Amino acid sequence: MNDPVDVLIIGAGASGAAVAWSLADTKMHILCLDQGGWMNPSEYPSTGRDWEAKFYGDWSSSPNIRGRPEDYPVNDDNSPIKVVNFNGVGGSTVMYTAHWPRLHPSDFKVKTLDGVADDWPIDYDALTPFFEENDRMMGVSGLSGDPLSPLTHPPMPPQPLGLSGPLIGKAMNKLGWHWWPSDTTVATMDYEGRARCINLGHCTPACAQGAKASTDITYWPHAIRAGVELKTHCRVREILTNEHGMASGVVYYDKDGVEQFQPAEVVIIACNGVGTPRLLLNSVSGRFPNGLANSSGLVGKNLMFHPYAQIYGFVKEPTDSNRAPPTCLWSKEFYDTDLSRGFVRGYGIQFGRGAGPVFEAVASEQKGILPWGADHHRVFRRLNGHRLAVSAICEDLPEEHNRVTLDPVLKDGHGIPAPKIDYTISENSRKMMEHGLARGREILETAGATDICINNPIPWGGWHLLGTARMGTDPARSVVNEWGRSHDVKNLFIVDGSVFVTSGGVNPTSTIQAIALYVADQMKQRLANLFD
Repeated sequence: MNDPVDVLIIGAGASGAAVAWSLADTKMHILCLDQGGWMNPSEYPSTGRDWEAKFYGDWSSSPNIRGRPEDYPVNDDNSPIKVVNFNGVGGSTVMYTAHWPRLHPSDFKVKTLDGVADDWPIDYDALTPFFEENDRMMGVSGLSGDPLSPLTHPPMPPQPLGLSGPLIGKAMNKLGWHWWPSDTTVATMDYEGRARCINLGHCTPACAQGAKASTDITYWPHAIRAGVELKTHCRVREILTNEHGMASGVVYYDKDGVEQFQPAEVVIIACNGVGTPRLLLNSVSGRFPNGLANSSGLVGKNLMFHPYAQIYGFVKEPTDSNRAPPTCLWSKEFYDTDLSRGFVRGYGIQFGRGAGPVFEAVASEQKGILPWGADHHRVFRRLNGHRLAVSAICEDLPEEHNRVTLDPVLKDGHGIPAPKIDYTISENSRKMMEHGLARGREILETAGATDICINNPIPWGGWHLLGTARMGTDPARSVVNEWGRSHDVKNLFIVDGSVFVTSGGVNPTSTIQAIALYVADQMKQRLANLFD
């Protein structure tokens, strides 16, 4: 048996890295287990000319396509939106686009404001210092002062607007709609050992330059120097409890496939909104027959994805294609509720700079706008490097029938049941998506775009995995309390996106990490009575 540790963290991605770093100053013995390994940037697709081809195989954002030994399969047949994630040190921050908005203050009180879903048990102000700390640690580039977004203080200047930005900005100005340079975690200057972006390639799937912040190159070096231990290629099967109903440690498979038990005084789960409920539901016992920390019956329920409605077209002017971070502008024009639109809540707009040539060829052939035959090359030259995209990231409201359960048949490489996704897009979200597509068409047509195409929803758009172990003060209506501690198991904490009560209409990573830092801070303040 392994020696006991004070704190055991499961998952080395966005939230696991942040909580490990924050707790390191307690000088407790902290161990993190991750089922993936350290990444080697020299092997990233952007080091070669075939980077786009790899995105369709070994570096797909979907674990079901990618199929690395570190991955686990996901049964998402019963969902129009497919789960995308990444397993390894850094987690999905290795793969994300580095788009960096925060949840808005209004997102924490949607019940009060709009009479839907539930209010969070914390508010934006409680997270503000942790947002700021996280922006410094991750290295954010942006322009402070956006009138429709929370006030931020990015340590680096914003991404250049490039070729695409002015085309979008001028169209938005003609329409009289809000737009602003988007915050990103792509370095625009040398920062904390990271070199600035040189537009080596598309930020997805991974940045060989190191300009894009992923937690393997931001938080983890600091955490390890501070004494945190990180073990890779360790797949956790279940969390065990003792006779007092407290978490006693985990059973995991090591890099050789040998079953191990790791005892711990405190267990923190950071496995994302699909991996966390999977682990809890697989941790059954006599005391917890329906899964660990599940007296509310809500573990795995209220899954929120953020349906993406995308519309794109082609302009005469050249765009940035894949030679820059993919998103450079955002708009919050339609973010908050306006009942005249026919739905509650709202959506953020993300503007895409373009696409690489292989992606353009494949997608345009699929859409029927790139013909085969004599006209193929002429049309391709007109399309390639001329794409502009508008995506509405629509707020998902929590619904219990959208859920993660354990698949009765499908298993991972160690025989652990795979997660099964049941998800439908709500009527409210569908109305929101249609509204976003209509506004997107106006933007593109104002910019002079033709050959307009739609993806509604983006099928491989399940990047944001939220809500399946929600936070709240009522144990009957939530899984963890207002500082991330399980209502049922007093030494068990959750710090990833599964604690979200509502989803907002923006990418969640900034908020996920701010919550992880907040939970760590609460734990440090309450160390003396952590188990009361």
